[in-house]
Amino acid sequence: MADISITASAVVAGNGAAKKTGTAGAAIAAGDIVYLDTVTTGKWQLADSDSASAEARGQTANLGVALNSAAANQPVVVLVSGPVTLGAVLTAGVAYYLSDTPGKLCPVADITGGDYYTLIGLAASTSVLNVDPQYSGVASP
Repeated sequence: MADISITASAVVAGNGAAKKTGTAGAAIAAGDIVYLDTVTTGKWQLADSDSASAEARGQTANLGVALNSAAANQPVVVLVSGPVTLGAVLTAGVAYYLSDTPGKLCPVADITGGDYYTLIGLAASTSVLNVDPQYSGVASP
């Protein structure tokens, strides 16, 4: 399998979703997985499972799904927990993880040597992901 293809125009927060706002530190598309860089920029950046930075791999309380597209230095809203419609074809009941492609999601089978396992959420249906990030601190062998 490959990274999950998300339709940016279809990304919508569900009822009860927790959100944070801030500034994009790079070009971000709605549906991208992002983290708040508290070490250097104070801005939301694309998360990446094989980054040298533990924060970028998901070792942070500020990890989630961008709800809007934003150019660098523009406002961005991030869903940090709860349901989100992604406009992607998901498999209900399947866990989706942070990919080694910056900002993307993938199934666990796509995590390869050196990538860190960071759970982003479980699919509640073929289009809704229940976001509840979990950083394992464990790299794939």
